[in-house]
Amino acid sequence: MAKIMAVNAGSSSIKFQLLEMPEEKVITSGVMERIGLAEGIFTLKYNGKKEETHPVLPTHAEGVQLLLDTLLQKGIVKSLDEIDGVGHRVVQGGEYFKDSTLVDDEVIEKIAELADLAPLHNPAHIIGIKAFQKALPNVAQVVVFDTVFHQTMPEEAYMYATPYEWYEKYGIRKYGAHGTSHQYVSQRTAELLNKPLKDTKIIVCHLGNGASITAVEGGKSKDTSMGLTPLEGIPMGTRSGILDPTVVSYICDKEGKTASEVVNILNKKSGYLGMSGVGNDARDVTKAANEGNHRAQLTFAVQSKRIVDYIASYYVYMGGCDAIAFTAGMGENLCHLRKKIIDRLGVLGVKIDDEANKVMGEEALISTPDSKIKVFVVPTNEEVMIARDTIRVAKIK
Repeated sequence: MAKIMAVNAGSSSIKFQLLEMPEEKVITSGVMERIGLAEGIFTLKYNGKKEETHPVLPTHAEGVQLLLDTLLQKGIVKSLDEIDGVGHRVVQGGEYFKDSTLVDDEVIEKIAELADLAPLHNPAHIIGIKAFQKALPNVAQVVVFDTVFHQTMPEEAYMYATPYEWYEKYGIRKYGAHGTSHQYVSQRTAELLNKPLKDTKIIVCHLGNGASITAVEGGKSKDTSMGLTPLEGIPMGTRSGILDPTVVSYICDKEGKTASEVVNILNKKSGYLGMSGVGNDARDVTKAANEGNHRAQLTFAVQSKRIVDYIASYYVYMGGCDAIAFTAGMGENLCHLRKKIIDRLGVLGVKIDDEANKVMGEEALISTPDSKIKVFVVPTNEEVMIARDTIRVAKIK
């Protein structure tokens, strides 16, 4: 048996799970938020309990040290020597990384080089990696990239019709994201179908504040909605998703903004937030829509339409589909959004079971027995994928 710490470091947060492998049993989990602000939030779950404290966390280093100290103080581990490996989620691996890999100085340099493609994520990941390296210097550190799963996409799916030298010089192409989630959910969906993974065609809808759709054929990513950065694809919590690039120059001219300023608006002030005017939280937008707010209703209509656009195109691209799987915060909990999407897919013979669709946060089949494509809700588990790769890459037994 081995204990693996799965880590997802954000710009001001550290999400974590300590798992016992290979049983994949969660020993403890939690999140540190508001790192760098006056008062942080530390939520810890263990032994059926949930505790919240408000420590001051100037940097990720203090957060990591507090986490490790807490594991000892609570008796969750008797010694830090019990931790056999640390796996780190990294959003962008570019074309450098075709698989998860052990951390060394060169790997960290490459992750830093790719920061322009994931400016909100890669720098934060590096801070988290270095903090764990300092606190656990003799423990294997492994990086697991969101982009690796999508490296199986064919050229026709990942290339843009831009000057080819942009690809040669700057790596301009589609990379995708949420790869660990899409991989886990597609594997679990194949199990639910009771079919060998290699014989399946699955469309995974990872719908959270960040959202992406992936066509998974034979267990491999064939196409995905996010692109060079997580901005491409469907509308999300604060991201616009795909649009005419001319919008950027048009708004630059009209409002005297730089291209960077407009792209920042498309990343942080668009999507649910920009369209609804209510906020980026789907629960708030749902409440407003139920109260008759037209812009909130329009937000869900636009997003569901775009999601269906991708599902339909992937259905054609793969030459059929065995199952559609909904996952992540909205995919797992937003019943009305799932229904809007499935109702639009009636032309493909997809039918939703309204009673079964009431499920929230639990694994379930939500299509009717006569639906030509099965529809599942499959809660994602990126941490398990990170732990599995950490064991494999670090050769931990």
